[in-house]
Amino acid sequence: MKITKNEVIHVAALSRLDMNEESIDKFASQIGTILEYVDTLKQVDTEGVKPTSHAIFLTNAFREDEEKEHLDRENALANAPEKEDGNFVVPKVIA
Repeated sequence: MKITKNEVIHVAALSRLDMNEESIDKFASQIGTILEYVDTLKQVDTEGVKPTSHAIFLTNAFREDEEKEHLDRENALANAPEKEDGNFVVPKVIA
């Protein structure tokens, strides 16, 4: 399946992308190649193959929660560039 230059220009406009003529030709060619490959994949017989959500089996990689002592205030603020009254001083974000 080929994609036309006009389709690339249309999608670029929707995406607010400024593309030159060389980029348009390049993207049209690359997207066309990808769509041809997808058409090839559509021809594969998948009868009896269970759908999967991942290519490999996943296991939970998280560690167990363990209760630990929290940092005391002085250690938490030890490397703070600015601190005041036992708190971090950060720049104002909302005007």
